[in-house]
Amino acid sequence: MPAPSADFRLLFASRMLRLFACGFLAVVLALYLSALGFSEARIGLLLTLTFLGDAAISLWLSTRADRWGRRRTLLLGAALVVLGGAGMAATDNFLLLAAAATIGVISPTGSEVGPFLAVEQACLAHVTGDRERTRIFARYHVAGFTMSALGAAGGGALARALQDAGWSAVASYRALFWLYAGVGAVLALLSRRLSPAVEARAPGERTGPVVSLFGLRESRGIVLRLGGLFSVDAFAGGFIVQSFLAYWFHKKFGADIASLGAIFFGANLLSGLSALAAAPLARRIGLVNTMVGTHLPSNILLMLVPLMPTLGGAVAMLLARHAIAQMDVPTRQSYVNAVVPAAERSAANGVTGTARQLGAALAPVLAGPLLGSPALASAPFFICGGLKILYDLALWRNFRALKPPEEK
Repeated sequence: MPAPSADFRLLFASRMLRLFACGFLAVVLALYLSALGFSEARIGLLLTLTFLGDAAISLWLSTRADRWGRRRTLLLGAALVVLGGAGMAATDNFLLLAAAATIGVISPTGSEVGPFLAVEQACLAHVTGDRERTRIFARYHVAGFTMSALGAAGGGALARALQDAGWSAVASYRALFWLYAGVGAVLALLSRRLSPAVEARAPGERTGPVVSLFGLRESRGIVLRLGGLFSVDAFAGGFIVQSFLAYWFHKKFGADIASLGAIFFGANLLSGLSALAAAPLARRIGLVNTMVGTHLPSNILLMLVPLMPTLGGAVAMLLARHAIAQMDVPTRQSYVNAVVPAAERSAANGVTGTARQLGAALAPVLAGPLLGSPALASAPFFICGGLKILYDLALWRNFRALKPPEEK
């Protein structure tokens, strides 16, 4: 890599540590809120507030990161992780929990929240050639999802061990939130060690006036169109966030916390490893074709999950889905960074990422009551799969002709 190797290692280490924490938090989040006595509707409302808060913070920070400084933005994001984890652990008051979830950086999905992804992807694209960009993004994705898988398994096992040692369910879950806050402190240390080479501009270089909303100029039309489509995809995904999936498996099949950790360890591990195949496939058929061609069949598999009569069958469908569902992620991220100017990458990542978070924010408040109804508990799977299929078709129709530099 042309960038200092220390920066490259720090970016990957930050990603891995962060996703490990997101993995263990997502498994216990809905269970924690349920153990506190909140209804499914209130749990859905709090998760929606979490998505909305993450979206607002991500947009505000990422669209300013290239001007303020990428290292400074990552440091502020780490401080919000500390705030979110400590706030969730310190109280059982719903209003205070909602405030902590909204202002802090909390992940209900097991995947990225906050400004980190947008800024780190801009850093990686800044120092990577066009032909290597998708491969690097795939490895970045694998690193994160592997650690998310380990986090899901580790968090479930730790909560189970604490409960077996005599801790209450609430106390065992709170311990994981305190651990999450500690991860935020380590992220702050890693951000401080990054060198000026990761910045969009050299130290002391003056920036011109911002002449466009969200820091976008040349790429505004492309980014807003992509953001609109991504929000539909994320809205669909919000019906089956990992916290809700864990809750559904627990209610329908009686899966305990240790089993849930093992299930999502396997799912996240497959999601991460599948990204390794994304780069060579994209080199053969193109980024957009890879995104759509792998996403469509995964949505069919998702809709088969609630049709399985046993826990083993449902888990098998879920794992098969995760084996291909995330192949569109590194290709999507690479595509966004390829079709916008280098000086607008953090902003473009931030806007498209925020569009996804806003889309995802609307779904849990609708999915929560569905999960609380025995007759409708499986409806989120079909809503999610159907909407994602429509997204795939619209993406291919609108962007198959817009090629990244390496495909021209």
